[in-house]
Amino acid sequence: MTRRRLTVADALTIILGLQDEIRRSTDARYDHRLHGVLLVAEGMSCPEVGRLLGDSPRIVQRWVNRFEELGLAGLQETPRPGRPPRLPPRDLKAVNAALRRTPADYGLGAFLWDGKALAAFLERERDVVLGIRQCQRLFHQLQFRYRTPRPLLAGDEAAKAAHKKTPGARGKRR
Repeated sequence: MTRRRLTVADALTIILGLQDEIRRSTDARYDHRLHGVLLVAEGMSCPEVGRLLGDSPRIVQRWVNRFEELGLAGLQETPRPGRPPRLPPRDLKAVNAALRRTPADYGLGAFLWDGKALAAFLERERDVVLGIRQCQRLFHQLQFRYRTPRPLLAGDEAAKAAHKKTPGARGKRR
């Protein structure tokens, strides 16, 4: 009885997708490195392992060297420094304090803080340029919420009464 060789449909796309999935998960990256070192320990060369796993031979050499030097800990993920924030912590404290006042206190035309007003404040007071969406993220980070201003119907009592969502004392039934 001959066995039929298994194949995967659209193998190239599947390989790329699986490699992306391995790169996304820290546990999967650790397991990937373990497999690479295991294959080298079983006698394969670094270029062979690199071809098999889809990595460069140099990276496989680094895994083996780190494993030799540090053991299993050498294959663990290390913290990766990210891009430094545009707004340093001292400026973040100043923004937090400023949000407790009104934009008008800083000479801005807005009635309440929003992304546009905060971006203008940061550019004027702190010489930091942030987009509106990033300013909205700052609100969330500092646990502030955006409130829309209520419409102002000056003078006309009939317009005010018609605009109210709930009836006044005269409209209530007992």
